[in-house]
Amino acid sequence: MSFESGMVMEEHDSEKVEIVLKTIGPARPSRLLVPSSIKVCDLRRLIARNENLQIYNLSLILRGSALYDTKNGDDVYIQLNDGDCLIVAVKPMPPVKDGYDNDDEDEDLKFRLPHSSSWWKKRLYSFLHDNLKLPDILLMVIFTLSLKAWLLIILWFILAPVAHRWDLGPLYLQLAFVSFFSILESAKLVT
Repeated sequence: MSFESGMVMEEHDSEKVEIVLKTIGPARPSRLLVPSSIKVCDLRRLIARNENLQIYNLSLILRGSALYDTKNGDDVYIQLNDGDCLIVAVKPMPPVKDGYDNDDEDEDLKFRLPHSSSWWKKRLYSFLHDNLKLPDILLMVIFTLSLKAWLLIILWFILAPVAHRWDLGPLYLQLAFVSFFSILESAKLVT
């Protein structure tokens, strides 16, 4: 089944609503008839085709929020009401490169969760990145440590006040560093 026939079937199944498209720039507002419940990616395709815009440079804003095609790897559906106003922005093309590779350094610092990650890691990453706005370097540390390493860190924090209360702080730190370096050394031997 092609995209066009899939859209036609989807359009017949749900009721139609008329939305107002306000394109940023000199264009006049226009109206578009769409299904009331629709995937964001399908809506983006309809608008790009209707307004003769490039789909990859198209940003959509509804009720003050940017619309994204997917979230946590799942397609995003939106519910539209009759008369909803959708702001359509066309992102400008990036400037011509000057011969220097400055963008590569920035891309290396951005953390991307592997596609093979479990669903709970994707949800946790989405919460930490989108809601809490944690920096990429902190996300990298959080998601690259193993469960064993997290358990050792938690255990160290739990036992540190006990060692301090018994006046064993320096000895505790020394034992913690020795055990930490022995774990690192054994990891080198295993791999």
